[in-house]
Amino acid sequence: MVNGILYYFNYIKGEISMLYSLENDKIKITVSDHGAELHSLTSQGENIEYLWNGNLEYWKYHAPTLFPIVGKTKDLKYRIDGEEYELPAHGLARISEFNLMEKTDNYIAFQLKYSEESLKVYPYKFSLIIAYEIKDNCVKVIYKVRNLDNKEILFSIGAHPAFMCPIVENENIEDCYLEFNRIETSSFMGVNKEAYICKKRHECLNDSNIISLSKELFKNGVLIFDDLKSDRVTIKSRKSKKSLSVEFKGFPYIGFWAPEKGAPFICLEPWFGHADYEDFNGEFKDKEGIISLEEGQEFICSYN
Repeated sequence: MVNGILYYFNYIKGEISMLYSLENDKIKITVSDHGAELHSLTSQGENIEYLWNGNLEYWKYHAPTLFPIVGKTKDLKYRIDGEEYELPAHGLARISEFNLMEKTDNYIAFQLKYSEESLKVYPYKFSLIIAYEIKDNCVKVIYKVRNLDNKEILFSIGAHPAFMCPIVENENIEDCYLEFNRIETSSFMGVNKEAYICKKRHECLNDSNIISLSKELFKNGVLIFDDLKSDRVTIKSRKSKKSLSVEFKGFPYIGFWAPEKGAPFICLEPWFGHADYEDFNGEFKDKEGIISLEEGQEFICSYN
């Protein structure tokens, strides 16, 4: 550690990245400049880790940001004004190096700007700021997208944080459940084997606010809800009192995912946008959930 900054070898990129810390008397977080990704969220005193550790056996990420797409486009390709481009699943942000913009005792912000390389795969001039603010036992995650181009830009954005589930050692996922803050009657959008959205919906919540968790629940991939009244979901256990909530007010979609082979975490993912439908072959502007941002304008959203 040098000057309060932890340097670590990034096995994804094969290079040195930096971790920055924020803490108060309740919680401590660490964030990397690679992807501006949250790496750790621990409670002070008890030193309980709430965020997935990135073990390569299951999933190499912790809490990546999805931009300028959420999920996958068909064959990883998409079209803008008749021109074809290619992006990896979930886009550029999670695999890019961000620049530190600002750091105080309780706030840190990173920026990613367009480059000559990014314009080859995403033909818009943009600025993406990812910021974290801590207060009491809460982390606020803030996204700001600014249009730096001389034309409208199009994008989706979303979060993919993986939280320990179970939170307490010597429990298993079957001891845990998701609890919404409102009673729901809803079905979820499923995905096919290639991770594209299916037209078929799956019944899940029937005048209830509880989803019991199990490895079997995620055998077909991510569960995507687009019509919930709730704006908070909590990981709880039937055996202990530790819990973690995600507040996602304003986000039109939320996904829930864990690896099919089973892992001690679950992803709670607020999104603006989602993967392509399995039969989609239109232009990027016609993709469901796409945000349109005029020249000089800024889009801001956040979750806690």
